[in-house]
Amino acid sequence: MKQRQATGQVQAVVIGGGAAGFFGAIAAAEAGAAVTLFEAGPTPLAKVKISGGGRCNVTHRCFDPVRLVQHYPRGSKALLGAFSRFQPKDTVAWFQQRGVQLKTEADGRMFPTTDDSATIVDCLRQAAAEAGVRLRMRSPIASVIPAASGFDIGLKSGEQVHCDRLLLATGSSPQGYRLAQSLGHTLISPVPSLFTFTIADAKLRQLSGLTVDPAMLKLTVAGLKKPLVQTGPLLITHWGLSGPAVLKLSAWGARWLHGQRYRAQLSLNWLPEHSSEAVRQQLQQAKQAQARRAMANYSPLGLPKRLWHYLLQRCAIAQQLTWANLSKKSLNCLVQALTQSQYDIDGKGTFKEEFVTCGGVQLKDVDFKTMQSRRCAGLYFAGEILDIDGVTGGFNFQSAWTTGWLAGQAIANCD
Repeated sequence: MKQRQATGQVQAVVIGGGAAGFFGAIAAAEAGAAVTLFEAGPTPLAKVKISGGGRCNVTHRCFDPVRLVQHYPRGSKALLGAFSRFQPKDTVAWFQQRGVQLKTEADGRMFPTTDDSATIVDCLRQAAAEAGVRLRMRSPIASVIPAASGFDIGLKSGEQVHCDRLLLATGSSPQGYRLAQSLGHTLISPVPSLFTFTIADAKLRQLSGLTVDPAMLKLTVAGLKKPLVQTGPLLITHWGLSGPAVLKLSAWGARWLHGQRYRAQLSLNWLPEHSSEAVRQQLQQAKQAQARRAMANYSPLGLPKRLWHYLLQRCAIAQQLTWANLSKKSLNCLVQALTQSQYDIDGKGTFKEEFVTCGGVQLKDVDFKTMQSRRCAGLYFAGEILDIDGVTGGFNFQSAWTTGWLAGQAIANCD
């Protein structure tokens, strides 16, 4: 506090050197605060570096906050007002002003034109340096204690630091959760989000590497009143299923799936652009028009050959069987397999190196106009430490940029 009186600056500490922490630190420093950022690890922005397969999916080209919040299984209501103040359009402008151009891919995801996450990491580090943010790496925090004015922070090294304002942006770190709880906050139990599905069907897994776009997935989990449905690209892997459609389902069903130990039923429509009746008609037309051809040699529906052969096998249809000899029973089975294949999910996998959780500090504890705690004056939150998570596509980074920017602005401009 003495230093603030002498300099007239707010003395702010940010705990966490990820996307939200850096963005918050930069925003606070550019707005006039003296900022020190503490990161427990040796390298800042490590998750940014590996995100998007090393390309960094910075945000998503959805500039309407009402539509944007629909991509957040948890946090949508709280984020609506926040996105009215800082949204993807502002993120694009922020990076453009600092010399980084973003491009939009067909599905709306936005990446740096360099296709290199180092572009984003370097931009954030340079912006922090230019704003005067002091970085302290390999500096894990042991305790935070509210003082008469501000906070007394104890590092695991034994060092003591005082600050006027504190931003917790520790992601899904257990230590960050413990610090939040020690300051009076309720924690919604964190569980994984954005994961792949392990499928027991060994023959399906033999199709590893095959992509179907679009496919429609319907997930049935005990405790859910109705199935969750997603349509989009599907990737078959050596352990089961991945791809955007699966990852979105995993996000929306994260808490229920966790409660059922990742055991659930999945219905898969390989041809969502066709009705069951249209599929039946095309198979019947093939039976007449391709009567002498072996079924394995002619797929009337444009499916990849390996998948077509797998579905024939699933219905116990011999590949050398001619279309003319396809029985009504086998035709019914094939329609079912093409439009309503049933699979047992018996576990989950990790989505690349990225790890997202649902859960964290309960949102009613936080004022989303400023990101300040409602329970502890002078304390702010940003990023994944909050009970907010988005589906894949740049939405998790956007919530980090938004909450970090709002927190940083409020920290520097508080009374």
